[in-house]
Amino acid sequence: MNLAYIPSPSHGVQYLGPIPLRAYAFCIIIGVFVAVWFGNRRWIARGGQSGTVADIAVWAVPFGLVGGRLYHVITDYELYFSEGRDWVDAFKVWEGGLGIWGAIALGALGAWIGARRRGIPMPAYADAVAPGIAFAQAIGRWGNWFNQELYGRETHLPWALHITSSEGGRVPGYYHPTFLYESLWCVGVGLLVIWADRRFKLGHGRAFALYVAAYCVGRGWIEYMRVDDAHHILGLRLNDWTALLVFLLAVAYIVVSSKKRPGREAVVEPGVSDGPVKDTEAVKDTETDADGDADAEGEEKAAPAEKS
Repeated sequence: MNLAYIPSPSHGVQYLGPIPLRAYAFCIIIGVFVAVWFGNRRWIARGGQSGTVADIAVWAVPFGLVGGRLYHVITDYELYFSEGRDWVDAFKVWEGGLGIWGAIALGALGAWIGARRRGIPMPAYADAVAPGIAFAQAIGRWGNWFNQELYGRETHLPWALHITSSEGGRVPGYYHPTFLYESLWCVGVGLLVIWADRRFKLGHGRAFALYVAAYCVGRGWIEYMRVDDAHHILGLRLNDWTALLVFLLAVAYIVVSSKKRPGREAVVEPGVSDGPVKDTEAVKDTETDADGDADAEGEEKAAPAEKS
């Protein structure tokens, strides 16, 4: 028996009368709000309007949820369509099961639709929301803790996760808390993107590509530790191969984009510069809050306000 360990919740749902309040769903919702809130701050700092990020998120979030569920159901189809299983369970998102690869892919499609309707360049939007998405993932992973799922191999480390449920083939015991590892990794990824964006003025989708590449690195070694059932190809879990492929694509995009379109977009939201001019100090303060440093672009935009 471990002398120190991380306990698991006895249940992940509370009832408010007949209404179930599921911790997994709350983690996802809180993560979405954090991503939109932080993305909005970064969007304003780049010269966009407040509320634009939320307007596009109205498209991106539903698409992302559908994509995440589709990826999970397709790659783990035997959980829902094999003998003795109920296919209706494929729609029970609250019980867990969202694949980040599908969520990002279809979420990006939804964001592209929303951005196109507003005449906004998709790469600029992606750069603004990238670290917020990483923070949202960090929060969302705690939903797996409430559901007692996605843990790693057995361990006797002081931070071992104590699994008590025996449902769904679980074996009670002490395991690596891979949900916690990924949560902390995602926080680090978000901070890395913020730092790199401030230091190198990333633009044209490169901040988002950096988020993707950095996340894939962490997901690769964390996925290797997990013991839940998964499809294997040449001895590696399917998600390891997915992480490797997506990592290579993200790095290739950063290299090619840096050569073809260096620097950062001068205008991220058409028509904003034609509207009311913001106070110079307010622009500087906003940029400092979201990016950690006021850049020259904000000052150039604010300068005409002193002349008018």
